[in-house]
Amino acid sequence: MNVFQWIEEARQGSAEAQESLVRHYTGMALAVAYDKLQDPHSAEDAVQEAFTEAFANLHKLQDPRRFPGWFKVIVERQCYRDLRRKQLQTLPLHEMELPAGDQRSLETVVEKKELIGQLHATIGGLPPGMRIAVQLYYFQGYSLQEISQYLGISLAALKKRLFDARRKLKNTLHVADFISVFTDLYEGGRRMLHIVNGDSVGDKLKQGNIQGDILVWRELYSFGPVFPKMDEPDYRRTRARYLEQTLGIPRKEYIETCELQERKLQDFRKYDEVVLWFEHDLFDQTMLAYLLHWFKEKSLGSTKLSLLCIGAYPGIELFRGLGQLSTEQLETLSGTWHAIGEDELALGRMLWEAYTSDRPEQHQRMLEVDSSALPFARDAFEAHLARLPSVGNGLGIIEQTTLEAVADGVHQPYELFRRVGDQLHMLGMGDLEFWFYLARMTEGPDPLLVIDGTAPFPDFKQAAPHFQDRMLQVTNPGREVLAGKAGDARTGIIDKWVGGLHVQGEALSLRWDPERKSVVRTGESDGTTN
Repeated sequence: MNVFQWIEEARQGSAEAQESLVRHYTGMALAVAYDKLQDPHSAEDAVQEAFTEAFANLHKLQDPRRFPGWFKVIVERQCYRDLRRKQLQTLPLHEMELPAGDQRSLETVVEKKELIGQLHATIGGLPPGMRIAVQLYYFQGYSLQEISQYLGISLAALKKRLFDARRKLKNTLHVADFISVFTDLYEGGRRMLHIVNGDSVGDKLKQGNIQGDILVWRELYSFGPVFPKMDEPDYRRTRARYLEQTLGIPRKEYIETCELQERKLQDFRKYDEVVLWFEHDLFDQTMLAYLLHWFKEKSLGSTKLSLLCIGAYPGIELFRGLGQLSTEQLETLSGTWHAIGEDELALGRMLWEAYTSDRPEQHQRMLEVDSSALPFARDAFEAHLARLPSVGNGLGIIEQTTLEAVADGVHQPYELFRRVGDQLHMLGMGDLEFWFYLARMTEGPDPLLVIDGTAPFPDFKQAAPHFQDRMLQVTNPGREVLAGKAGDARTGIIDKWVGGLHVQGEALSLRWDPERKSVVRTGESDGTTN
C-alpha cells in the first residue's frame, strides 16, 4: 500500500493507516520541528500534537498529493505555538551518543565524537533551507521527491540546495567529499539493498535517488523446469539447456548471470536492510517465493528483511506491474515496505518447495494452506495450475485464451500478445514465453492455429523482421475444440513444464478442473490427486 492509499484510509478513520503515516513522516517532521525549537523533547511533543491536528482535519485536504506540504505547515504552526508558550533550552546537535556496544579504542571513539560534533555544528551553520534538506536527505533517508513535496519546492531547486550545501560543507570541513565523511561516520546511513524484478524498475529506482544498491533478479521461474535447489550444477545445466532450446537464451550467458546475481546475494549481511520489490503476478510470486526460501535457510544476523508487494496503483486501471510506473510514482512507494517475519519466510519456503515438486498433490496444497502472510500468493499459484491441461478439452488457460482471441478476430502476433497478456495479467507472462506457446499451437499433425508467412518466431536478443505482419487463423481442429465437439485437444502442444510438473505423454492424465479449483487425474470423481 502506498502513501496516498494510507491517506484515503486514514480519512475514513483507519487506525492502521494513521500509524503508517506516523511511521513514514515522523522523521521528516522531527527534522523540521527540531530546526525550529532546538530541543529534541519539545520537537517530539510538537510533532505528536501536529499529527493529532492533521488527522482531525484530514477531511479538509482535497488532494492527497499535497499532504507532505500541508502537514509541514501544521508542524511549523505547532512549533510557533510552543515558542510563544515557553522559553526553550537548547541541546546542541553534537551532543549525541555513540551507538551502544562500540568497542573501539578510546582514542578512536573520541576522534569520531569530535568529528560528529564538527559535522553537526557545521550543518547547523548552514542556511535553514540547506540545513533541513541535508538532514532530511542524508540523515532521515527521505527521497528527493518526498522532500520537495514536503518543503514545497521543485526537484531542481532541491537538488541545487543539496549541491550548494555539499560545497559549503566541503570548504568548512576541509575534506575532499562530505559524503565520504558521512559514510565513514554513519556507515552510509542505513545501508540498503533493493532486489527488484526487472531492469526497467532498477533503472527507474536509480534515477529516482532511492538510497542503496540495486540488484535486478534476472530469472523466469514461471517457465521451464524448476528445482528446489536452483544453484545445484546439474539442475542449472538442465534448465540452461531447456531455456536455450525453447527461448533462445544462450546457455553460457544464463549460467553466468545466475552465478553473478547469487554472489551479490551472498553478501547481503553487509547491508542493514534488504528490501524485496515485487508485485502480484505469477512471474513475481515465484521469484519472491524463491528468495524467501533462500533467506529462510540463512542466518540474517543484524540485517533486516523487508517486502514491498503491490497489486494496484492509484490511477492505473489495469495494473500489470512495477515496470508501468514512472520514476516519480516509484518514489511514492519508498518506505512503504514492511518487515518480513517468520510467517512470510516459512510460507515462502513452503510455496517454493511445492511449486518445484513433481508431485501434483504438493501443487494443490498451495491453494489449501493459509497464505495470508503473502496475500497475492494464492491467486498467482491458482493461475499457475490453470496452465495444466483442462478436464474439458486438454487446453491450458494460455492456449484456451489464445485460441478464443484469434477466433474473435485478433490475427496479428503482437496484438494477440497484448490481448492475451491483458486477460491473463495474473501470469505476468513475457513475450518470449508467449511465442513458445503460440509456436506449439501451430505445430503437430492437428494444429489448433495456422500462421502464414516465413518470418521466424523471435527469440532472445534476435530481431524478427516482418514477424508482426504474419497472420494467424483457427484451424478446423481448433474450431471443433472451441465448439466443444472435440473432447480432448491432443496436439503437439502437450509437452511443457508447469512448475516442477513435466506434462507430456503418459502425464496427460494430469488435468486442471477450473470449477473445483483442483488438480485431478483422468477418471477421478472426487477431485483428489494420487
